[in-house]
Amino acid sequence: METLSQVMDLMTLEQLDVNLYRGRSYVTPWKRVFGGQVLGQSLHAAYQTTPPDRIAHSMHAYFILPGDVDVPIIYHVDTIRDGGSFTTRRVVAKQKGRAIFNMAASFQLNQDGIEHQAKMPDVPPPEEVKTISEQLKTIKFFSPKVYKKLIGIHPNAIEFRPVEQAYKLPPRNLKPQMHVWFKCNEKIDLSLPVQQQLLAYASDYGLLRTATLAHQTTLMMQKTMFASLDHAMWFHRDFKIDEWLLFATDSPSASGSRAFTRGNIFNRKGDLVASVTQEGLIRTLKG
Repeated sequence: METLSQVMDLMTLEQLDVNLYRGRSYVTPWKRVFGGQVLGQSLHAAYQTTPPDRIAHSMHAYFILPGDVDVPIIYHVDTIRDGGSFTTRRVVAKQKGRAIFNMAASFQLNQDGIEHQAKMPDVPPPEEVKTISEQLKTIKFFSPKVYKKLIGIHPNAIEFRPVEQAYKLPPRNLKPQMHVWFKCNEKIDLSLPVQQQLLAYASDYGLLRTATLAHQTTLMMQKTMFASLDHAMWFHRDFKIDEWLLFATDSPSASGSRAFTRGNIFNRKGDLVASVTQEGLIRTLKG
């Protein structure tokens, strides 16, 4: 996606009937629907049925089948509960009559309470870190095909600046942890619900890759299949997605062809604004 307006158009769904919405897909280089897209679109669908005084505080999703980028996605919202403080919604995404994704989300009134948070990691500021495009130039000389594939994954509408060198040659095994600064490339005034949809969209970029860092010498030498299995997200505090955010991720475990990853998202002041977990499939293929 080249511009923020294109991403926002992608997140905005067409209403077909009560609690029924239709979305289109960005045609990815890997020809499957990008997980962050359905995360953002499903949250958009849920918000259309939610009282305006409620803000999402968590969402829990499962990716059931690979999505076809050439087929519209139909989102059905189940209005499970509207309570005094909390609202609960369930969203099922379908293509060709089959569920490809489901998500449960909870929304809450703005309420005061106790506060504490994890400390933001001490990393260089974004001004001292190269963009993902600049970092990938080192690969372009050695492997133009790999460079073309990797550069096509990252949307130009969102600028990513990995603190650690994004891709190194020759490959070597590293600690499974990453720190990435990111923000939208345009200054724009958006409501918090829309910013949450964009943050959900961005949260799927690079999260699973954290787990691969400990196995670079193996995975770089074999054909490997990657797929998100589930994704959970908690929104802790307000934020602005057109200002720098730090995504601090790690992978505590990988086994059974599945890798578990988690991340904290901080604003530049050090406020913890969101947390994410994801389990994904990492399977080496024969031939």
